[in-house]
Amino acid sequence: MKKIAGVLLATSFLVGCTTTDPYTGEQKVSNTAWGVGAGAAVGAASGALIGGDGESALIGAAAGAAVGGGIGAYMDHQEEQLRARLEGTGVRVQRVGDDLKLIMPGNITFATGSSDITPNFYPVLDSVSIVLKEFHKTSINVSGFTDSTGSDTTNQLLSEKRANSVSSYLVRTRIPHTRIQSRGFGERYPIATNDTREGRSQNRRVEISIRPI
Repeated sequence: MKKIAGVLLATSFLVGCTTTDPYTGEQKVSNTAWGVGAGAAVGAASGALIGGDGESALIGAAAGAAVGGGIGAYMDHQEEQLRARLEGTGVRVQRVGDDLKLIMPGNITFATGSSDITPNFYPVLDSVSIVLKEFHKTSINVSGFTDSTGSDTTNQLLSEKRANSVSSYLVRTRIPHTRIQSRGFGERYPIATNDTREGRSQNRRVEISIRPI
């Protein structure tokens, strides 16, 4: 019972740790709170397994919370910087736990059927690069996607070229290539319908996923 109490106490860090998204007005749990709660829960479970008692679980919870909270705060600050720099650019900043995702639709990234970055998109990528260089304790995954127009083979190749174009540009801005991975997914994983022009524009996108190391 003491072990269970320790884990429940650890996860209770999440309660009341909500913030308001300034762009959507949505109440959400901050990255710091998620990190504290997750770290505390893992630490509590590990402490209980190793020490075999409630006291060990609480010690583990405290240690895990400290680590998790540090990661969460780090990603919170990075999210704030990205939102500030990308406001009004058409790039959507999405958060899942401690991971951040930048969703860049086709109407601002590439011309139809092209893997050449449009000139007006360079300043956007420059802004992203500034933040990525400041918060360097992260890995970066660049994913390319297309709409359903064209053959599977053509779309797969185009998505790979687009992801590589963005990755190469980030490297040219002096982000170490060892931090970056790129991959194309063709027309898989649409986020909108391919039956409308607007939907296809949303599906022709590049996503940059940022994950703490």
